[in-house]
Amino acid sequence: MIVGVPCEIKNNEYRVGLLPVHCEALRDAGHTVLVERAAGEGSGAFDRDYREAGARIVGSAREIYRRAQMIVKVKEPQPAESARLQRGQIVFTYFHFAAEPKLFAATLRNGIVAVAYETIQLPDGTLPLLTPMSEIAGRMAVHEGAKFLEEPMKGRGLLLAGVPGVAPAKVCVLGGGIVGANAAKMAAGLGADVTILDVSLPRLRYLDDVMPKNVKTLMSNAHNIREQVRDADLLIGAVLRPGARAPRLVSRKLVHQMKHGAVIVDVAIDQGGCVETARPTTHDKPTYLVHGVVHYCVTNMPGAVARTSTYALTNATFPYALELANKGWKRAARNNPAIAAGLNVVEGRVLHADLAELFRQPLATLNSVL
Repeated sequence: MIVGVPCEIKNNEYRVGLLPVHCEALRDAGHTVLVERAAGEGSGAFDRDYREAGARIVGSAREIYRRAQMIVKVKEPQPAESARLQRGQIVFTYFHFAAEPKLFAATLRNGIVAVAYETIQLPDGTLPLLTPMSEIAGRMAVHEGAKFLEEPMKGRGLLLAGVPGVAPAKVCVLGGGIVGANAAKMAAGLGADVTILDVSLPRLRYLDDVMPKNVKTLMSNAHNIREQVRDADLLIGAVLRPGARAPRLVSRKLVHQMKHGAVIVDVAIDQGGCVETARPTTHDKPTYLVHGVVHYCVTNMPGAVARTSTYALTNATFPYALELANKGWKRAARNNPAIAAGLNVVEGRVLHADLAELFRQPLATLNSVL
């Protein structure tokens, strides 16, 4: 198979879909890897490294999309990239269709095989390709929240940890999954007063066992959300429904009731956001104010720490990329239920139930497309 690795073109996105070591493994398995010039530089992987690993360096994205049978990238295809995709081409990346209706419509039209990192799912329900970026985003949420609590950033002028004689900041984390647990752990390590909310009592019991004593757990319900959000200095949105739109847990009215200069970091913005006032931002312009509350809603947070993120992501994604290359998407989906779960749209047909419901499309079965 010919595998293509283009440069990422999303705002301030420095990650890359494959590293040289993966190109070497693909070459040894009999595949050809085309890498766009300078695609890996932001992650510390240079063209000479790819050449030594047996990849071919290509001068333009146009050639990558024209020649490759499978595209491996990181972020959802941007409009210019969608226009170059070809029917039957495997595209293995994050799609986050629920928050990208235009991308979904373009994918129906161009007829690609969209294998989404975010819905690859193991039998135990874990999401192995979402987990590493969720770990990073959860930890980064606290870094960014702490920075934007500073007065010059329009925040409340608080040090997250406080100091002797001055109380620490109050951090509210909505969601106790991978993002939420990492955010709570990071905020607690800095000395903040942390409360984490989740709808699963078993998950709350687990978090109560493993978290430091400055992390409290609460059942996520309308009353507790209102109380905690109003009292928060830093609110971190960390809720997830795999492949579906994030539930809106914080209304505009509730944002209006927050402290002036409080900070919201909505990590769920990739899936539409869990705060009504959240809208996507970029690393160039990461924040905006609504009702005096700072909103940080960058859709590719881990892209800012690309060296860490690329290694963490490709550690998880490469075995699936190799399986897709070795077997083709049909045999890979038959043999591996996790890959079957990653099939969101196949040649204009929708295989993910939540997407079919959200966009009012007929739901195709796996057998019907194999």
